[in-house]
Amino acid sequence: MKVTQRDRVLQYIRETGSITRNDAAVQLGCHELSSRIGELEARGFRFTKTKEKGKNRYGDPTHWTRYRLKT
Repeated sequence: MKVTQRDRVLQYIRETGSITRNDAAVQLGCHELSSRIGELEARGFRFTKTKEKGKNRYGDPTHWTRYRLKT
């Protein structure tokens, strides 16, 4: 059976507790995290979505979403 990006995203969240778009791209090679989260939600998984703010490597303000499995 082939392991999908969806499977990898779910495994990553279970192992680390959460995932961001950057985590997905760097660690999993997944560049469409919101699509994978949507697929998981369609399969019955529920997530908390937390908006976070910070600065990028140039010091510019940026924001992102952190996803965690609801328990």
